[in-house]
Amino acid sequence: MPVPMTQQQVRLVKQSWKLLREISPIVLGDVFYGRLFIKYPFLRPLFKGPMDEQYRKFFDMLSIIVARIDLPDNLGPEIAALGRSHRGYGVQPSHYEDVKAALLWTLEVGLSNDWNETVGQAWEACYDGLAHLMLAQE
Repeated sequence: MPVPMTQQQVRLVKQSWKLLREISPIVLGDVFYGRLFIKYPFLRPLFKGPMDEQYRKFFDMLSIIVARIDLPDNLGPEIAALGRSHRGYGVQPSHYEDVKAALLWTLEVGLSNDWNETVGQAWEACYDGLAHLMLAQE
């Protein structure tokens, strides 16, 4: 079970996402999935549809997560559904670490000078908590 996020971590995730929302969903998604597929090419076959649509889904889901991160009861059902759908697509538990690495890299690149170790730890705590909930779905 992951350690719950601190209020400071919640604040850092919200503040940094506000900066990242200035980036086009297509650009942010392309950077994330580009990194994911370059580092972990075996994950590419899991994505069947048009990637522009996937980029928007990625951006929209991050926006929902960040908006509700301090209201876990309001986020739980969506994360549970997301976990079930990912399992249906063939996502394996080991893939979550690959996705985390690509996500943290994307956030670091996107935030540039606004990225630091504390911001990285906040996003890692956020991701670990969400991944735990998604993996817990049967």
